Amino acid sequence: MSERIQNAADISVIVIYFVVVMAVGLWAMLKTNRGTVGGFFLAGRDVAWWPMGASLFASNIGSGHFVGLAGTGAASGIATATFEWNALLLLLVLGWFFVPIYIKAGVMTMPEYLRKRFGGKRLQIYLSVLSLFICVALRISSDIFSGAIFIKLALGLDLYLAIFILLAITAIYTITGGLASVIYTDTFQTIIMLIGSFILMGFAFAEVGGYESFTEKYMNAIPSIVKGDNLTVSPRCYTPQADSFHIFRDAVTGDIPWPGMIVGMTIVAVWYWCTDQVIVQRCLSGKDMSHVKAACIMCGYLKLLPMFLMVMPGMISRILYTEKVACVIPSECVKHCGTEVGCTNYAYPMLVMELMPDGLRGLMLSVMLASLMSSLTSIFNSASTLFTMDLYTKIRKQASEKELLIAGRLFIILLIVISILWVPLVQVSQNGQLFHYIESISSYLGPPIAAVFLLAIFCKRVNEQGAFWGLIIGLVIGLIRMIAEFAYGTGSCLAASDCPKIICGVHYLYFAMILFFVSILIILGISLLTKPIPDIHLYRLCWVLRNSTEERIDLDAEEKRHEEADADNPEEIRGCLRKAYDLFCGLQKTGPKLSKEEEEALRKKLTDTSEKPLWRTIVNINAILLLTVAVFVHGYFA
Repeated sequence: MSERIQNAADISVIVIYFVVVMAVGLWAMLKTNRGTVGGFFLAGRDVAWWPMGASLFASNIGSGHFVGLAGTGAASGIATATFEWNALLLLLVLGWFFVPIYIKAGVMTMPEYLRKRFGGKRLQIYLSVLSLFICVALRISSDIFSGAIFIKLALGLDLYLAIFILLAITAIYTITGGLASVIYTDTFQTIIMLIGSFILMGFAFAEVGGYESFTEKYMNAIPSIVKGDNLTVSPRCYTPQADSFHIFRDAVTGDIPWPGMIVGMTIVAVWYWCTDQVIVQRCLSGKDMSHVKAACIMCGYLKLLPMFLMVMPGMISRILYTEKVACVIPSECVKHCGTEVGCTNYAYPMLVMELMPDGLRGLMLSVMLASLMSSLTSIFNSASTLFTMDLYTKIRKQASEKELLIAGRLFIILLIVISILWVPLVQVSQNGQLFHYIESISSYLGPPIAAVFLLAIFCKRVNEQGAFWGLIIGLVIGLIRMIAEFAYGTGSCLAASDCPKIICGVHYLYFAMILFFVSILIILGISLLTKPIPDIHLYRLCWVLRNSTEERIDLDAEEKRHEEADADNPEEIRGCLRKAYDLFCGLQKTGPKLSKEEEEALRKKLTDTSEKPLWRTIVNINAILLLTVAVFVHGYFA
C-alpha cells in the first residue's frame, strides 16, 4: 500500500501540516496564562464561541468516527448517522440547562459538582475512577485502533512504532500547553478535517455518478465470492439490507430499532454530551453564557455533516470495492485485511488511498492523524484534570499549585503508557466488533451516570445515599452485561454467540433504557427513605434554586484545602536551563497575591451567567432553527 505516498506532493503536505499544528499550539501556549490551575485546565475562561464550537466538534469526532461510521454505513446503511444527529438536541440541553448550573456552582470537573451537590467523598472518587476507566477502555483504545488502521494502510509502518510516534507528538503539546493550546489546535484541525472530507465526498459521488445512481448501486453491491470454507452463508449476511436508506427501523428485528433510537440513544447521549468531562470542560472555558450557547449551536450544525462526510462515502466504498469491503467468507477477509469477521472498517481508508489525487491524499492522511490527535489531546487533558483535581488533592491535602500542575503532567505520561499497553487488547478484539462496542459499552456504563446528573439538577429532594447506591447498583447491572458479552463474544452473522438470552438477548439500546429507569427508581426510592439535604446547601446547585442569591454553605466546607500561607521565598536566581524548563511548563510567572476583595470579584466573574438581552434572543432564535433542522432531516431520511 505504502508506494502510494512516496511522491513529493503528499510528503510535503504532511510535513507542512505538522509544522503548522505545532506553530498554532506554541502560539496558544505563549499567548495564554498556563501558570495557574484554572489557566492550564480551563484556558483562563476567555474563549470565544467559534473556537469553542469547533473544539466541541473536534474532540467528539475522532478517527474512530471516520473508520467506524463509514464501516457501519458500508455494512448496514444510513441509520448510524442518527447517533450523530441525536447530539443536536442534547447540545441545546447542555448549553441551556446544564452549563449554567455548573458555572454557578463554580466547578472545574464533574465529580467536583457531585461533591458540592451531595457532600461526602465517595461519589466524587467513584465517578473519577469510572471516568478514567471509560477513557482508557473506550475512547483512547478505539481512537488509537482506528488511527492505526490508517497508518498501517498508508505508511506501511509497524503498528506499534506508528502509535508511539503519534502519542509522542500529541503528548508534547498537551503536556506543555494545557487547554488553550488544545482548543486552538482543535479549531485548526476541524477546518482541515471538514475541507478534506468534503473534497473526498465530492470525488466519491463523482466516481459513482451522483446520488440517484448511488442509491441504486448500493443495493446491488454484493461480493462475488459467497461460498467456501465449507460454510453455507445465508444471503442476508451479504446482501445490503432492504431498509438501508431508512433511519427508523423495525422495533424488533432492526439493527438500530426505532424506539431504542429515540429513547435509549438519547439517554446515552445525555451522559456523553451533558455530564462528560471532555465535553463540559470545553463549555466551561467560554467567555460568557451567550458564547457557550452559540458554541453549542455551531457544534450542532457541524454534527449534521457526518451523514454526508462519513456514512455515505463508506457506503460508496462498498460499491467501488465490493470484494474487499463487503467480504463474508472468513478466509477471503483474512486475505484482504487480516481479520476473519469482515473488512468494513477499511471502507474509508480504502477510499482515501484509491480515489484521492497526489497531494490531497497527504492532506486526507493528515486529517485522519489530526482527528486522532485532537481527540487524544482532549481526552488526555480532561483525564489529567480529573486526576489532579479529584484524586490527587485527596491524597495530598496540602499540595501547592505548582505540585498539582506537575502531577497532572506526569499523569498524562502514565496514561500514555497504559494506552500503549492497551493496544494489543484492541488488536485482539479486532473482530470488527470494536465498533459496535463503542456504542454498546456506552449503553452499559452511561445510563446510571446520566440518571444521577439529571436528578441532581432537576430534583432537589435527591440526596447522597440515593445517588451513591443508584450509581453502584446501576454499574453492577451494566458490568454483568458487559463482561458476559466480552466472555461470550457478540457473535457474527455466520455464527451466533452462545451468551444466555436473558443477559444478551436485549438490544443494547433497550438495555440502556431499562438500566436508566432502574437507576432512577433506586435513586428516588432511597432518597425518599432518607432525610433530604437542607436548602441552605443547595443554593445555585439545582434548577429550582438556580437564581437564589443567599450565601451557600458548601457541604464540603469543612474539608476545603487548607491554603497554607506560602512563605515569601526570596526571588531565586534561575539558570538558563531552569528558565527554559519553567517557560516550557508555564510555571514561570506567579502573579501578585490577590487581596480578599479581588478574589471575591474574580469569583463573581467566574460564576457569572448573565447575558445581554439582545444576544440571548439571537441564540434562542438560532436554537429553535437548529431544532427545526433536526426534525426536518429525521423526517426526510425516515
